[in-house]
Amino acid sequence: MIARLAAGLFALALGFPAAANIEIQQVTSPGGVEAWLVEDRSIPFVALEFWFVGGSALDPADRRGATYLMTGLLEEGAGEMDAQGFAAAVEGLAASFEFDASRDAVTVSARMLTQNRDAAADILRAALVEPRFDADAIERVRGQVLSIIEGNARDPNDIAATTFAAMAYGDHPYGSPQEGSAESVAALTRDDLIAVHRSTLTRGRVAVGAAGDISPEDLGVLIDRILGDLPAEAPPRPGPVVNNLAGGVTVVEFPSPQSVAFFGHAGIERDDPDFFAAFVLNQVLGGSGFQSRLMGEVRVNRGLTYGIGSFLSLADLSPALLGQFSSSNELMAEAIEVVRAEWVDLAANGITQEELDAAVRYMTGEYPLRFDGNGTIAGILAAMQSDDMPVDYIVNRNAYVEAVTLEDVQRVAARLLDPEALHFVVVGQPQGLSPGN
Repeated sequence: MIARLAAGLFALALGFPAAANIEIQQVTSPGGVEAWLVEDRSIPFVALEFWFVGGSALDPADRRGATYLMTGLLEEGAGEMDAQGFAAAVEGLAASFEFDASRDAVTVSARMLTQNRDAAADILRAALVEPRFDADAIERVRGQVLSIIEGNARDPNDIAATTFAAMAYGDHPYGSPQEGSAESVAALTRDDLIAVHRSTLTRGRVAVGAAGDISPEDLGVLIDRILGDLPAEAPPRPGPVVNNLAGGVTVVEFPSPQSVAFFGHAGIERDDPDFFAAFVLNQVLGGSGFQSRLMGEVRVNRGLTYGIGSFLSLADLSPALLGQFSSSNELMAEAIEVVRAEWVDLAANGITQEELDAAVRYMTGEYPLRFDGNGTIAGILAAMQSDDMPVDYIVNRNAYVEAVTLEDVQRVAARLLDPEALHFVVVGQPQGLSPGN
C-alpha cells in the first residue's frame, strides 16, 4: 500500500537458482526471533520480509479499517522525520520499503544495499516502532482510503466478493472489508491508530524471511535492530469461522450490460492430509490455462465468458473454494448452470488419468519459475513460516504433487465439492435469475 520504490533496485534481485537448489538456513536472533534465510553473496543486496500475523482481523468490531489505515501511515513519518524527510532518507540510501495489510497479516517488504544496510535498518525500525501519525498525514491517507472505499462501491467485482463474504461470515472480521466503511474510517482517531499499531506489530507473532548478501549471524543482529523494541506479546486472534452459506443465487442489481459472478463454498485446510489431492483437483476444475474443466466448458465450448477460474483460498480462519467470472446479462443464467453441472459431475465421477497427468505436469513445471529473485524468495519464506510449513517444503513440494493418485483425487472430489452448498453472488442485471435460483 502506497509504496515508494528506489529506481532500478529490483534489477539487483535476479539470478537465484531453481527451487530444488535453494538452501534455507534457520536463524534465531539473539532476542529470540526466528527467521529463514537463503544466503547469496553474488550481489551486494538483501531482501527482508516481515509478516506480522493477525492483520486486519484484529480490528475491534467498531473500528474496522484501523489496521489498513495505520499500515498506510507507516511511511508517512517516523521518529524525527516527517513524511518528506522519511521519503528522502529512504531514497538517499537506494532502499525501498513496502507496507501492506491483509485480513491475516501486516506485511513489510524491505530491500537494501549491503553498504547501506545498517542505516536502512534504522529507518525501517523507526517506521515500525516510532510512527508519527501526524495529523496532516492521517487526513491525507484517510482521504486515500475513503477514495478506495468509494471506488470499490462502484466496482461490480468488489461488490460481488464483499457481498459473498458478508453472507458467509456475518459479524466475524472476515465478513466486512478490511478497508472498513466510509463511516468507520471517518470516525477513526489517532488514539485508535496507536492502539492498533501496538496490538498488530509485535514480535510475538512475526515471520521473517531473508534472501541475499547476509550471513546468519548478521541477520540475527539486524532483526533485533529492527524489531527489538516492538512489544513481545501478541493479542489473541479471532476464532475460526465456518462458511455455512447455503447453495443458491444472490442477485445484486447493478446497471451494466454484463454481470459478474463470485461463487464458492467451504474449502480445505493446508495441513489436511488431503490438501495436495484438493490442490490437483482444483487445477483440473478451474486452475491456470485453457485445460481446466470450467474454462473448457464455459468459454471454449459455449462462449459464455472470456475467462473463468477457481482457487483454493487458504485464509487462516476459514479456507474456501472460490471462483469468479463475468458474462453478458442474457448468458449469465446459462453459465451458472454449466458451472453447477461441472461441480456435480466432478463430485460424482472425478477426473480422468489424462487430466491428472496434465495437471501434475503443469504444477511441477511452473513451480521453479516462482523463485525469480531474492525479494520473491524472502516473501515465500515468510509466508511458509506464517503457515507453519516445514523448512524442507520447497524441496519436497513437487514430490507431494507427484504422489497424488487418481484414487486420491476421486475421494477428495466427492468430499470437497458440494453442489448443494455452491452459492453464486451475481452483480449486474442478469436475465432469468433471481434470488433462490
